[in-house]
Amino acid sequence: MEFNREIGKVVVVGMNESFLAKSLITKLEEENIKAEFSLANIKDLERLSTSTELIVLFMSEELGTVPETLVYLKDAIEDKSIGLLLIGDQPQYETVIKSIPETDVTEWFKRPLDIEKLIKTIGKYLDENTGEMRKKTVLIVDDDITYMRTIYEWLKDKYRVGMASNGVQAISYLAKYKADMILLDYEMPVANGPQVLSMLKNDSVMGQIPVMFLTGHGDKESVLSVVGLNPVDYLLKTIDKNTLLSKIDTYFATHK
Repeated sequence: MEFNREIGKVVVVGMNESFLAKSLITKLEEENIKAEFSLANIKDLERLSTSTELIVLFMSEELGTVPETLVYLKDAIEDKSIGLLLIGDQPQYETVIKSIPETDVTEWFKRPLDIEKLIKTIGKYLDENTGEMRKKTVLIVDDDITYMRTIYEWLKDKYRVGMASNGVQAISYLAKYKADMILLDYEMPVANGPQVLSMLKNDSVMGQIPVMFLTGHGDKESVLSVVGLNPVDYLLKTIDKNTLLSKIDTYFATHK
């Protein structure tokens, strides 16, 4: 098993450079994966996070004493679309997710660690998320949190997924992160879907992002009200998982 790539670096993070962390870095380098260790402090992480594709965090009880480091990791992961693998037990995991949302966690490995499985996961992640193979990002905008979480679960294995519960949050997200598509609800408080899309169209960058309406409004009047805003599709929320994935896959395949 050897992963050939020109980009993509893994940073292994811990409160100390344990024997297991050193062994992991050695094994990754044997697989042609660039890897480096960083202590769990902001100074070291600032130096490394600018060129990192994936962070492997060895969790420990001591991490609870440096919440500022966990917050920094959260911001770096979200700002730079960095993957995060966690290694540790349930109590340590619960400490970490107080600062880092579960939706930012790519995978969690419990002890005893299956290091071969971990290395395969790292290699697969880098192959799918660097260079031309980078996963596309889909932003879901919907005030129905339960439905939004359902769509997140449908898409998360194939796409990076962002979530916003209203238009203001969506625009704030897009000001910080790149999105390749937006799934937009029609009926939302404050600003509805057509109003949000109109605001996006007025921005030279955001206006280029393809938008699919995903809504419960299937009446002719609702559909006609957004035709002039040129969404790439208008889908009803009765759509099933496979059909939605097919619609998104087909769009990206035909608009490379």
